Amino acid sequence: MQRKDFIKQGLAVSLGLPLAGAVPATGNRLPAEEESLLIKIPPCLNPGDTIGITSPAGYITAEEIRPAVEQMESWGLRIRIGDTIGKRDGTFGGTDAERAADLQKMLDDRTIKAVMCARGGYGMVRIIDQVDFGHFRRHPKWLIGFSDVTVLHAHLSRHARVASIHSKMCNSFPDDWTKADALQQETILSIRNMLFGEKMRFEIPSHAENRSGLAVGELIGGNCKTIESITGSASDIKTGGKILFLEDTGEYLYSIDRMFWNLKRSGKLENLAGLVIGGFKIKPAENPEEEFNKNLYQIVLEKISDCNYPVCFDFPVGHQKNNYALKCGANVRLSVSGATTVLEEIH
Repeated sequence: MQRKDFIKQGLAVSLGLPLAGAVPATGNRLPAEEESLLIKIPPCLNPGDTIGITSPAGYITAEEIRPAVEQMESWGLRIRIGDTIGKRDGTFGGTDAERAADLQKMLDDRTIKAVMCARGGYGMVRIIDQVDFGHFRRHPKWLIGFSDVTVLHAHLSRHARVASIHSKMCNSFPDDWTKADALQQETILSIRNMLFGEKMRFEIPSHAENRSGLAVGELIGGNCKTIESITGSASDIKTGGKILFLEDTGEYLYSIDRMFWNLKRSGKLENLAGLVIGGFKIKPAENPEEEFNKNLYQIVLEKISDCNYPVCFDFPVGHQKNNYALKCGANVRLSVSGATTVLEEIH
């Protein structure tokens, strides 16, 4: 090695720069030093824009997504139906390779301005490492879904630093819009409002178990069981200084307790700015005498007894009718008082 080359490489090392000939980071993951970058907010949609529909997890038919297609068309959007709609491989919407390819195609197609996951179930974790987010980081767009799609939201937060929408998916749209109740309509319209650039703001009555306070930070979270399952993986979330929201369904109380011990022991509850607990549908023990001896509120408050940030319970997000769209990655203010809880997006 010539002396000048040695000096150049030594300087690169001292500055933390990549060496000549070094293998660059893949498009799927940011280098560790870039994971703290400010999050990008994708452009809002306009009438005439195209939204793609793909099924990266469970199987769903074209007929089942028809109400969602018709509703989004009524918003002035064009719809691109992905190759996975109608495909089936066991419980999945096609093979792992087919689901990854469909999502990849929609991420890379610049004529598609947003991508809605058709349904949840299970399957995103099987394909997340096959997807290249390099083009997506340069040309971000809205990715939409919840439940199993929490894997995608978490991965975007960690490795793309692009905001996304945690909300209902195609399988939650009402078959007949005119017969849907006001709450169902409001939750669906919250997706439209977010896509078209409306700032997020929720004001709800306070719960008796809430812990008052004011917090500002990046909003992050999703399905509690899914977040537990990706702990220690490349998609694991970083929660320090952020406002974490959690929801779940069909879990026993002891299982929820175990999840929150995982969150605590992995450091996810220590340095939060605030905590938002959404809907948790509890699965009762088969034998009532074996029911866990703590309720949801006791389970949560026990794990954060040594923390002093604000906490909100029963927020309208989760596997329930009042599941409003939340903007993962947005800078938000959480204000919890004795009368109301306000979660609002700020600049």
